[in-house]
Amino acid sequence: MAEPIRVVVTGAAGQIAYSLIYQLAKGDVFGPNQPLYLHLLDIPPMMGVLEGVVMEITDCALPLVKGVVPTADLSVAFKDADAAFMVGSMPRKQGMERKDLLSANVKIFKEQGQALDKYAKKNVKVLVVGNPANTNALMCSKYAPSIPRENFSAMTRLDHNRAQASLAQKLGVGVDKVRNVIIWGNHSSTQFPDASHATVELNGTSKSVVEAINDNAFLQDEFVKTVQTRGAAVIAARKMSSAMSAAKAAGDHMRDLWFGTAPGHFVSMAVISDGSYSVPKDIMFSFPVTIKPGGSYTIVQGLKIDDFSRKMLDITAKELLEERNDALELCSD
Repeated sequence: MAEPIRVVVTGAAGQIAYSLIYQLAKGDVFGPNQPLYLHLLDIPPMMGVLEGVVMEITDCALPLVKGVVPTADLSVAFKDADAAFMVGSMPRKQGMERKDLLSANVKIFKEQGQALDKYAKKNVKVLVVGNPANTNALMCSKYAPSIPRENFSAMTRLDHNRAQASLAQKLGVGVDKVRNVIIWGNHSSTQFPDASHATVELNGTSKSVVEAINDNAFLQDEFVKTVQTRGAAVIAARKMSSAMSAAKAAGDHMRDLWFGTAPGHFVSMAVISDGSYSVPKDIMFSFPVTIKPGGSYTIVQGLKIDDFSRKMLDITAKELLEERNDALELCSD
């Protein structure tokens, strides 16, 4: 067996972590032959709940788990970390302005970024799940200057999975038959779910989703709105936010970082913008990417951006610029 790795989950007593931890412990993310230590971080008032989570991990009797470290101490949580799932964040509460939300999260991700910088391995892979995920990831990387910025990403894989599933349902095929859907921009209601480069396998033949659906009005309106508002729809139905699907998406995201993407497939991931597709630099923007084993990613280049797509990319980029500027202003307070 391989040497054990150390995997951090923040917000570890919460709902998303509850689904995610089992995937990690069972080998669904890092592979069936990769032992690990789980470092579970939460705030002091949640330590009792976290103790129950640790009991359940023990009772699962999973051979890959070599140890569990429940803690409220950042230095303990991030010590020698190989991978970090940053799930915990301040949720938006009723009546809270965006700047209030950003203020609370800048503080959290500043402290956690500093802890990563000081205690984690320099090749640690950091996935930010807690919202506002894109800007939280940007702040986290800002305060961990000794770790390459490319090692930080934010999760738009849930939106990607939602878009893929929505198209598969529309086409009456298995979800595995649809590939290369794209989520551009922010993990928010301004994101742009884009089917214009996606393909579908029908009767053993690959064809474009646009051609297969043959309904541009649907693809530019209903499809986009369905994916943009899916999180709100889940909350309305379940009275709680997405947890199982978010945990699955976090696992998908990290597994692709660890093992790479399949040839001819790309996935959506929020990464630091290098100016591709005329997106402003230095914001965490979701792009289509291919990934090599070990986490080296490349933004897919050369995709045609029509007028509708350009408008949608500009809207979500504007929101991310505003978030970034507000967050940076809060840093200087």
